[in-house]
Amino acid sequence: MILLRLFFEFFKTGLFAVGGGMATLPFMYDIADRTGWFTHEMLADMIAVSESTPGPIGVNMATYVGYATAGIPGSVIATLGLITPSVMIILLIARALKAFRDNPTVDAGFYGLRPCSVGLIAAAGVLVVRLALLDTARYAATGVLTDLFNCKALLLAAVLFVCTRYVKKLKGLHPIVFILGSAVVGIAFSF
Repeated sequence: MILLRLFFEFFKTGLFAVGGGMATLPFMYDIADRTGWFTHEMLADMIAVSESTPGPIGVNMATYVGYATAGIPGSVIATLGLITPSVMIILLIARALKAFRDNPTVDAGFYGLRPCSVGLIAAAGVLVVRLALLDTARYAATGVLTDLFNCKALLLAAVLFVCTRYVKKLKGLHPIVFILGSAVVGIAFSF
């Protein structure tokens, strides 16, 4: 029964997460709240691991949740659940698009999907920033404004921003260098 639920939850996510992997994040928060398979803090770790490993972030997270919930069969079922809607829709659209590609209504529909994708990705970005840079639980417990900010994470984010934007020698480095460096810093300073 858990495998069927995994497939269904990730099928819904794959069906409605327009805009790529980051657009799956609001759905992942919803799954966490409704099922209890993982916490919001675990989701932040999943995002970090999914961003650091090859492959689409949504597929990586579906595989992770499936594995954590039901082992290898769960990881396969959750991944299939996430990608099945995309494959079905792509096949249907490819067939229909040949006939309607020059139709202004179809072009307008595709153009209208862009703001939706931007909104979903922006919402996911705000949630990631909140999880990574703010400590709302500690602030809620103490009520002290300085406890709201994760100073180590803010400092690391600022250093990475400066290095990737303004330091010419570092600007051209591959992003994996910064990901690995951040992982080392996270381990060294106990993030």
